[in-house]
Amino acid sequence: MSLIELLRQRRSHPSRQLVDPGPDPAQLRELVEAALRVPDHGKLEPFRVIGVPRAAGKVLGERMAAITRTRGPGADAATLDKDRSRFDRAPCCLIVVARLTEGHQVPAQEQLLAAGCVAYNLLLGAQALGFGAQWITGWPAYDREAAALLGLAANEHAIAFVHIGTAQGEAVERPRPTFAAKYREWYP
Repeated sequence: MSLIELLRQRRSHPSRQLVDPGPDPAQLRELVEAALRVPDHGKLEPFRVIGVPRAAGKVLGERMAAITRTRGPGADAATLDKDRSRFDRAPCCLIVVARLTEGHQVPAQEQLLAAGCVAYNLLLGAQALGFGAQWITGWPAYDREAAALLGLAANEHAIAFVHIGTAQGEAVERPRPTFAAKYREWYP
């Protein structure tokens, strides 16, 4: 498949529909190494990837549910169940972390975009390897207690939880923006 065709066929597969097998160790290494090849103004490498195998995802999910329970003792069972299963839905979950250096000549926005490119490359790379994938965020991406649980420094932020596995069924296509609706040329 050509690269342009890969892009045209890109879809998110719901993480609950991603089953075994996931990437083996060699595929995982190949995927992450390819995903790290992003535009990186200033060569800051403002990103890293944390792998969460399914068994570890169960533990991480329990700890996220504990945070939810502590913050809202009245949290309902469905909310706690969602947090418990947040990281073990698919065989593999990769957490993309942005490490922002404030006050650097490379604006924080450019650093964040570089990390976002890593997340997107993981989606495309997973598809190229024959897997389905979904990029999810949710409250743990914006919560400092969750960040501490993940071992993130004060200047680090989880920007994507990329779930990868074998797609069970087809991803539903949704309406996509058109060229005519989104493209304009600038003239003086």
